[in-house]
Amino acid sequence: METIGEVLIAEPAMLSLAREYRGMTQTDLADEMSRIDGTKVSQGYVSRAEAGRLQVKDDRLDLFAKALGLTAEMLCRTTDIHGVGVGLVHHRKRASMGANSLRRVHATLALTSLQVESLTAPLGKSAEHQFRYIEVDDLDTPEDAATTLREEWGLEPGPIGNLVAVIEAAGGAVVIRDLDTAELDAVSQWADQAPPLFLLNSTAPGDRFRFSLAHELGHVVMHPEPGDGRLQEQQADRFAAEFLMPHHKILTELKPSIDLPKLRALKARWGVSMAALIRRALSLGVISEWQYRNLMIEMSALGYRTSEPVTVPRETPHHIAQVVTRLGQQHHLDLTQTAHLAGLGREEFHEIYLCASSSPGAVATPARL
Repeated sequence: METIGEVLIAEPAMLSLAREYRGMTQTDLADEMSRIDGTKVSQGYVSRAEAGRLQVKDDRLDLFAKALGLTAEMLCRTTDIHGVGVGLVHHRKRASMGANSLRRVHATLALTSLQVESLTAPLGKSAEHQFRYIEVDDLDTPEDAATTLREEWGLEPGPIGNLVAVIEAAGGAVVIRDLDTAELDAVSQWADQAPPLFLLNSTAPGDRFRFSLAHELGHVVMHPEPGDGRLQEQQADRFAAEFLMPHHKILTELKPSIDLPKLRALKARWGVSMAALIRRALSLGVISEWQYRNLMIEMSALGYRTSEPVTVPRETPHHIAQVVTRLGQQHHLDLTQTAHLAGLGREEFHEIYLCASSSPGAVATPARL
């Protein structure tokens, strides 16, 4: 954080990041600042501020903060802003997703990372976790990596009851929020010595949510560097399938054949979509390509390709809620003060970090590693 004496000075890169986080153009931001201040603020002024050609402090810093809905202190954070570079971030997205939407998601990931860091730092929380890189190649497959991780984390061989709880117990940070797009389910990053961060779209149904989270887990442990995007996506899907549906257990339940009633029962038990189970049956040789196509045609005819039967309960993180409790106990911070640490107003902070964990329908199965 840059200061002159006690005067806060905005970090230019943070001004740009915060604007992208809010999904605003420079013109949008200038117009909002003009509305708040009652005087004309030009797009050119915003551009010069973001380029570092002028200092933003005092009343102008407060104006930026109000227009962006963040604290002045957050806009003064000095950071290399991990995640802005596309190659540093893993994401499970559709090919149709545009560059502007993707930049906003990356900005959201970067701000979320700063928020989590700001909340945990006062507790002196250790960065220890149980994640490690597992190399994959032609001999050591993504399925091998998934099996290894399940063994290292001491998971039972059957279905994982609560994947979020498992990842939090391993030291990972999981945050769920509306990413304002239907083209992306999840994004993740493992930077420096900090624990991995998984950002999930709150609009995804429970079964797709779980597979997307397992997919991102695969990226985090297998892909420390950017590479062949198509190959890495395929590897992450294979990892997720094995991690959620270990072959030696799911195979006995898929055999000797599958139909839609059986798939509905398996979906409820394993917490994955019927479509994922069909793909798993194909990959394990339980069904042929012809049977696979027929099942998918039957799914389409019944409308299951867009809305499957059987609701998989939404899993929710609880780590940040526990951090908020500890901040109150150890540092006597109320919710407004805690929100300020994260650079947010009280209501938005509660909506992002606390609402889900206190929801009556939240899945809160404890995990032990």
